[in-house]
Amino acid sequence: MDRHSQIIRTSWIGIGANVLLAAFKAAVGLIAGSIAIVMDAVNNLSDALSSVITIVGTKLSQRPPDREHPFGFGRVEYFSAIIIALIVLAAGVTSLVESVKKIFDPTVPSYTTVTLVVIIVAIAVKLILGQYVKRQGQKLKSDALVASGSDALFDAVITLATLVSAGIMLLWNVSIDGYLGALISLLIIKAGFEMLASPINELLGKKVPPELVRQIKHDVSEQEGVHGVFDLILHNYGPDVMIGSLHIGVDDSMSAHDIHGLTRRISTLMYERYGIIMTVGIYANATGHGPVAELQSTVMQRLAEHKEIVQVHGFYYSEKDRMLSVDVVPNISVHDDTALVGTLTAELQPLAPDMQITIVVDHNYSE
Repeated sequence: MDRHSQIIRTSWIGIGANVLLAAFKAAVGLIAGSIAIVMDAVNNLSDALSSVITIVGTKLSQRPPDREHPFGFGRVEYFSAIIIALIVLAAGVTSLVESVKKIFDPTVPSYTTVTLVVIIVAIAVKLILGQYVKRQGQKLKSDALVASGSDALFDAVITLATLVSAGIMLLWNVSIDGYLGALISLLIIKAGFEMLASPINELLGKKVPPELVRQIKHDVSEQEGVHGVFDLILHNYGPDVMIGSLHIGVDDSMSAHDIHGLTRRISTLMYERYGIIMTVGIYANATGHGPVAELQSTVMQRLAEHKEIVQVHGFYYSEKDRMLSVDVVPNISVHDDTALVGTLTAELQPLAPDMQITIVVDHNYSE
């Protein structure tokens, strides 16, 4: 079963559990003649909404690419997670308002054996369901499932807190219902904002995991003929679609045919191993012991001596165009790229007095 099918199956389990719990509450409420229990059953049906949103979002994310959306609709999953997180936030705010009201106007709870049984069953079902859905969400890397599972867990915690505060009230005649409810509501609101952070960060372009970057560079570096991996950039278009690019260093004596074969092998490797559609660019390293190779060594060494530069690559020399170009990656302490380029250009110009010096400032987008 693929990832999307597992997400949909988990969501259907969530819907089924909420429907069965609602049916149980409705039956007990009708038998006991309790309108409150019947209304709580209706509320359980609305709790299934987050699972419905997850299913709809997952289905939409599977739509094939079209002319307007060439990379597909995978990011729809992030919007599903945002909607569910907003539902959790709304529940937290509503609970906070009601809890504050109880602080100023406490009420004495009254529970019958029937209502206690219903509450205990609801807590158990919600705890089991929430843990299961949230665990599946973490396993399948689905923010929507994680948020849906958390929603169920919060329902259980709120109900449990109400039960605990009622017991304290009956035993010691101390009302903590409002205070306990307010505390839990604040925790729910905090969790709601944390749920929002993950899908929003993905939509904004979250940095890829460092271990993935290290593994990609390791795998590419192991290919015969590769002398360094640079400028790795990855774009996430949903949990299943990633587009990227990188540069590799190769000997300038390598033929176009061999370079073509090497880049094809790397692209195939990246797709088969990681599902990444990777574009591979080339930097030609001067080989041998001629003047260009010596100039390359001198330039690279001179630039690497700067403490504010973490990487130097992409050396290019063209006698025909009277041009010398090199890429540098500064550390985060550098805020003025123009000033850095001016300093480095002035330093390199005496090494190639008749050449146009071009310093390209790269930024680290993956590490």
